[in-house]
Amino acid sequence: MATSSVYPTYPPHPGTEALRHPHWWQLRWVRYGALITLLAMSGLVILALVRKETGTEGFLVGLGLAVLPVPWLITAFRWLDRVAPFAWRNLVFAFCWGAFAAALIAIVANSFATKWIATSTADPAGANTLGATVIAPIVEESAKAAAILLVFLFRRREFTGVVDGMVIAGITATGFAFTENILYLGTAFGTDQVTGGHGIVSVTAATFFVRIVMSPFAHPLFTTCTGIGFGLAAVYGSRGRARRVLIPLGGLFLAMCMHALWNGSAAFGQYGFLAVYGTFMLPVFGLLTWLGIWTRQRELRTVREELPTYVLAGWLGPAEPGALGSMRARRMARDYARHHAGRPTARAVARYETYATALALLRARGRRGRAGADFAARERELLEELWQRREAARPALEYAARRAAPAPVPQGWAPAPYGHAYVRGPGHGYGPGYGYGYGYGYGYPQGPGHGYAQGPGPQPAQGPGPGYGYPAAPYPSYNPYRM
Repeated sequence: MATSSVYPTYPPHPGTEALRHPHWWQLRWVRYGALITLLAMSGLVILALVRKETGTEGFLVGLGLAVLPVPWLITAFRWLDRVAPFAWRNLVFAFCWGAFAAALIAIVANSFATKWIATSTADPAGANTLGATVIAPIVEESAKAAAILLVFLFRRREFTGVVDGMVIAGITATGFAFTENILYLGTAFGTDQVTGGHGIVSVTAATFFVRIVMSPFAHPLFTTCTGIGFGLAAVYGSRGRARRVLIPLGGLFLAMCMHALWNGSAAFGQYGFLAVYGTFMLPVFGLLTWLGIWTRQRELRTVREELPTYVLAGWLGPAEPGALGSMRARRMARDYARHHAGRPTARAVARYETYATALALLRARGRRGRAGADFAARERELLEELWQRREAARPALEYAARRAAPAPVPQGWAPAPYGHAYVRGPGHGYGPGYGYGYGYGYGYPQGPGHGYAQGPGPQPAQGPGPGYGYPAAPYPSYNPYRM
């Protein structure tokens, strides 16, 4: 079935027409090439600086020890991101930015600022303390926040909430901590060699225990506050430009404060480090871990609650909302597709799950009045992606629903008084073949210019209240609820 036979061609919105002859700096391959070149050059420079500080032997020892927590941290953030995963290229960018660009900015700026303070005061020791507790948190957290800002600006459609902010922030900070740990561990190893030790002894072991065993989550913990700020801006930023700016800045400020407290803990006395670690770091780590898991479960609940409306329009099968709202069922669906149809089909099922989740989250934002101006275009785009993969995904999801998922249709659906609509409480109604609309106190599409009706063609929805409607599926006869 050709797409053009189902979806009509709409004229572009004024001001969004594609340029016939874009400038060379607007070409995608030029931008990607420039970004890769920047990161590669930053990586070569920062690794050369670290090797100069530690020596070749110390660099290799530091590299071997610093890499140990990286797989565990990345796995943890990938697990958190499984509901609506970022593309790998975004995560690779975040890690490389943290490990190379942010680390290079930090080492150059910190060294310059500390030397300047030392030459401007009569207390070099005080300059080092000031550099560690004030300069380093500001510089390092700002450098890491730049990666989150870039993803937020240039991958805005994928950056939809708190979990996305936490994941990008955590991956960026993991890369930064990796490079920083090479420097600290390599320097500690060199100190042991100078003092007459052989191999990994006193200073190296202590540094390894503090940075790798006790606090591998320190940098991810700080920067996650910035990520949460950007995530909240993605959710609530549609209510005003001030919120889009102030909420991320608030998260960045909190990250700097936490970083400063951690770096300054050594100045709080003999047991200052342990006191800060036990009374502050661990509780905050537990709180943010709970927040990430709770938000992840909330996203799954949103999938289960929002997608049944698309079942009624014929876009999804009746078993799919329940399966897509369960991580166990989603995993079973991918395994089933891989076992019976191969890896390409399993990848198609994974993409189907991702697009369906994005559709549910988009619909939830629209229902709460937080959708952007491109709501209808983005919704249609996601529906088309789902429709292209339905043949591969539907059998696997139906199998998974039978084995692991809860009932697909939520409670509360009942026939409307007119006999041809299903109503879920006040303000939510569906007429078979006519599209679906969210309103306030009505059962049909509300709000001029926001609803789609009468099959694939767009028509302004009627009614006095705000709301969003979606188009009926090309073949709504699949709908088992049709009367």
